[in-house]
Amino acid sequence: MRPLLIAFGVMSLVSLAVYGADKARAQSRRWRIPESCLLLLGFLGGAAGALFGMLIFRHKTRRWYFWAVNLASLAWQLTALYVSLS
Repeated sequence: MRPLLIAFGVMSLVSLAVYGADKARAQSRRWRIPESCLLLLGFLGGAAGALFGMLIFRHKTRRWYFWAVNLASLAWQLTALYVSLS
């Protein structure tokens, strides 16, 4: 396996878990994970997991900037994978 693919996969799983944890915290009115942390996880390699987390947990879907950052991040991550695998 390629290291970049593994790194993006691990970051996506972490992002998915963090989005789920933040949604659970929101529902129980506990301390929340900062939005900047959620966005940074997506930007640093976990965009696929962040987008799945948004959809699966119905979390942060009304915030346009979450869509913008995660979709732009997914675009650069897919481009980086394409370049590294070819």
